Amino acid sequence: MKTNSAFAQRIFPIAVISATFIGFVRLESDEPQTPQHDAIQDGQTPRAVPITRPEQKKNDHDESNVFKATEAEPSSPVLDGQPEQGETQGFDFYRDPLDAKRPMQTFEEIMKADMEAKPKVMEAQRKLLESRYDLTPHLDPIATMYRGKPLAVGPTAKLRNGVTWESLAAMSPEEIKRVGLFPYPSLPHPKQQPGGQVFPQVQIEMFPRLQRFDVDFDIPEAFLPEFPPAIFLQSRPELGDVSRGEVVSINNYYRLFKDILTPVQLDGLRLLLTPFPQEEFNPTDDRKSRDPSLGVACLDCHVNGHTTGQFHLNPDVRPEQRRFRLDTVSLRGLFNQQIHGSKRSLRSVEDFTEFEQRTAYFNGDQIHAIKKGMNILDRIQVSHMAQMQNMFDFPPAPKLNPEGKLDPAKASEREMRGQEVFFGKGQCAACHQPPTYLDHQMHDLGLEKFVNEPPIGPIKTFTLRGIKESPPYLHDGRCFTLEDTVEFFNLVLQLNLTKQEKSDLVAFMRAL
Repeated sequence: MKTNSAFAQRIFPIAVISATFIGFVRLESDEPQTPQHDAIQDGQTPRAVPITRPEQKKNDHDESNVFKATEAEPSSPVLDGQPEQGETQGFDFYRDPLDAKRPMQTFEEIMKADMEAKPKVMEAQRKLLESRYDLTPHLDPIATMYRGKPLAVGPTAKLRNGVTWESLAAMSPEEIKRVGLFPYPSLPHPKQQPGGQVFPQVQIEMFPRLQRFDVDFDIPEAFLPEFPPAIFLQSRPELGDVSRGEVVSINNYYRLFKDILTPVQLDGLRLLLTPFPQEEFNPTDDRKSRDPSLGVACLDCHVNGHTTGQFHLNPDVRPEQRRFRLDTVSLRGLFNQQIHGSKRSLRSVEDFTEFEQRTAYFNGDQIHAIKKGMNILDRIQVSHMAQMQNMFDFPPAPKLNPEGKLDPAKASEREMRGQEVFFGKGQCAACHQPPTYLDHQMHDLGLEKFVNEPPIGPIKTFTLRGIKESPPYLHDGRCFTLEDTVEFFNLVLQLNLTKQEKSDLVAFMRAL
C-alpha cells in the first residue's frame, strides 16, 4: 500500500532515485527475486472465494440490526425504572476507541476524519523540515554502508541571518538562545497526539500491514539506514553478513538460520518475529491501520537486528505534550550494553525484552495493553529472545585493533587525526569509551541553555560502533548526518573545532 500524500511525493524523489540506482546495481549481479511473501499478512487476510453454496450467502438475519447493543431486549422489565434503563449509554472502555476527544465514534468515522486531516498534518511537517534542513541528499561518491547504500554528507541544517558555523560557534549559549539561532532544536513527531510508531515507506512497500492511515514517515530515505540492513553474529564472526540480502521474517528465518543458530536462539528469533498487538496495529477499532492486524513484531522495528529509523514517542514521560520523539535504536552489540531504553534505564536485556511491550508497544499504558491484547511472556521465552538479541554484533571494523583504537598501518592520516580529536579536543571519549564506544551511563546535555525548549533530562549514551550505518542521529533523529552531529556537539560542548578537525572527526567515526 503506497502513500498518497503530497508530502511523500515531494520529499522523496532524489532518495528514491538513489535507492533505485542501488537496486539496479544489485540486479546486474543477482538473480531476479520474486516479491517477498508476507506470511503474517496472509494469516490475517482471508482470500475471496466465489459464493456458490447456500451457506455462503448473507441472509436477512445476517444483515439486520439485531446485533446492535441498542436492539438488545432488557433481561428484566424492571430495568426501565433504573438509572439509564440499565444500559451503557456512555463510553464503553472495551468497545469504544480510547480517544477522549471523539468518544463513541465508530472506527470508520475516526478513520475518515484522520485521513482527511492527514494531508494538512504532513504538509505542516514538510514545511517544518524544509525550514530547518537542506533535504536534497548530497551523497558521498565513494563511502557507503555495508551493503552499498551511499552515505549522505552534511551538514544539512540551515543557518539563518547570514551566520556561519564558525561565527555561530563563537557565540555564547545565552546569545544563541536569545536570537533563536540554534540549528538543532528538537524534532517533533508529525502528529504528537496520538503519536505512535511510524515506519518508513521503503519498509511499508514490503510489508503493507505497517501502513498507518493518519500519518506518514517524514525523513527522506537517503538519510536512513540501508534496507535491508546487514546482520552480523558474534557467535559466527567468520560468516560476515548473514542476511543474504533478505529481510528476516517469519517466512524465512528457519531457512536462513537453521544451520547457524542453536535451537534456543532459533526459538528466540521466532518469538522476535512474531507479531503482538500494539497501540496502532491491533485487531480492535482503536487502531491506526486500515485493516485489523495481528500487531507488530520486535524485528519489524529492529529490522534484521538493526533499524530503519522508525520512530514513536518516548513512553515514560507525561503529560502527552512533554513526550519526545524517539528513534528505534539498533540491537547490534546489545550484549555489551548494561542499560536499555533512553529513559527507563532497564538493567538487563531480559527486562528490556519483557517490558518493551508495555512501554514502546503501548506507550507505557498497561490499561491500553489489556484492551488491545496484552501478551505475558514466560521467563523462559524471554530468556530465549534475550539470547538471540545478544547474538547481534557490530559491523566489522577492520581498521581497529583489539583495544578499539585505529591500527596506524591500516588507517589513513585523516582518520588518525580524527582519532586524536576524538580522544582530545573533541571530548568524545568522555562518554564514548572504546572498545564499544559507550559508557553505560545517562547524561544531560542541558540543551535548554541553547534553545527555548524545556529540559528533557538525562538520556543514555548510545554506542558509536558502526555509527555510519545508523542515521539519523541523537535520540530523536534531529541530526541527519555525522557532519550534523559533529556541528551539534561542537556547539553544545563549546569545543571550537576547526573545519579540518570536524572533517577528520567524521572520518574517524566512519571507521568505527
